Amino acid sequence: MLHRHAKVACAAATAVGALVLTSLPGVAGAVEPAPPTIPSAAVSMGADKPSPDVLAAMGRDLGLTRAQAQQRLVNEAEAGATAGRLRAALGRDFAGAWVSGTVSGTLTVATADPADAAAIRAAGARPKVVRHRLGALDAAKARLDRAATRARTTDVPVRYVDMATNAVTVQAVRKAAADALLTAAGVDRSLVRVVASAERPRPLYDIRGGDAYYLGNGGRCSVGFAVTKGTQQGFATAGHCGRAGTPTRGFNQLAQGTFQASTFPGRDTAWVLTNANWTATPYVKGQAGQNVRVTGSAQAVVGASICRSGSTTGWHCGTIQQHDTSVTYPEGTVSGVTRTSVCAEPGDSGGSYISGSQAQGLTSGGSGDCTSGGITYYQPINPLLEAYALTLKTAVNTGEPGEPGEPGEPGGTWAAGTVYTAGDRVTYGGATYRCLQTHQAQPGWEPPNVPALWQRL
Repeated sequence: MLHRHAKVACAAATAVGALVLTSLPGVAGAVEPAPPTIPSAAVSMGADKPSPDVLAAMGRDLGLTRAQAQQRLVNEAEAGATAGRLRAALGRDFAGAWVSGTVSGTLTVATADPADAAAIRAAGARPKVVRHRLGALDAAKARLDRAATRARTTDVPVRYVDMATNAVTVQAVRKAAADALLTAAGVDRSLVRVVASAERPRPLYDIRGGDAYYLGNGGRCSVGFAVTKGTQQGFATAGHCGRAGTPTRGFNQLAQGTFQASTFPGRDTAWVLTNANWTATPYVKGQAGQNVRVTGSAQAVVGASICRSGSTTGWHCGTIQQHDTSVTYPEGTVSGVTRTSVCAEPGDSGGSYISGSQAQGLTSGGSGDCTSGGITYYQPINPLLEAYALTLKTAVNTGEPGEPGEPGEPGGTWAAGTVYTAGDRVTYGGATYRCLQTHQAQPGWEPPNVPALWQRL
């Protein structure tokens, strides 16, 4: 135990340096600049240079000035790196992390061990001592998901681990349906809170990222993100939009491609292989049709700002509320989606969710609309890339190096194109590194270059 807390303190010292350096950008002589070989999380992930379209939409939907929006993105990038380090250091006692506050992005880290509180504070985060470890909550949710798959009830449509309340939240249209699900799952009820809700999520069927595409039956969905598979080009989208073999037409109604693989329910993933007339680009359609550059797929933390592009309602922003949520649609349960406060409407399905310049996921379903407001769920992009062996398009020119499976230089197990999950370990240049934030590796993001994503051991 003492050895583990020593590691927590070490991680805290590393994290606090990064946070201080980025929180005082204009104070001459307040702190020494970071060594050029160890950029801050914000710099290494591009959060310090966000797209003007992202800043404008955050201003409109989150009520922020341009400076506030930019500072929030920087703070969130630093919070994600700090949370990753503390999660690794706390081990099984870790109980979640989230940011809050309009601009400051206060990071809270929960732990089941009161002895961790001092080290969490030293890292610049606010500690919260809770009863249940995250692992116990995840296990309880997994039991509920299995029971929901058997029951397939739409009266208990949403389940997620709410780290702020240290409980598995079950949203229920009818309390009796929630009670029946809890009994069938056999979970400890002290781990669960039931919330009454009229929400009935559904796939948004009627339906560059965000552009429209059309299906043979006349339906319309939205492009998620451009992807490549070797020399092939295409895009990721929602599985409920089409099945393998379904042909598509582009926004201009010209022949576009064919669904290569599709999963729904269970997950909501698919990808379309386009014909030679279509070229993958690293862009999402932003405000007024302007291009928003995609530079990676580092998963944002709960509470972070996020924007969505879709062919029905265009560009809207909100915040991430919970990761790893399970939703029971009329067609069945989809697990592993992320819950957000961003609105969407039919036809937006499959469209892009992006946080700063980092791809997050694809519109799956939701409730409400963009007039009165709503809740939406997206399928995270990284599991899709991994499942179908795809590479997210992040470079302007085609044919660049770094396809999946190529070894990193100057040697080791790290490889561009591989999806790494927080906690994974790799070697690179004779050193061992631990992944701090889930992402797909790409050239330029080698472990020594991106301390926001990798911790040297």
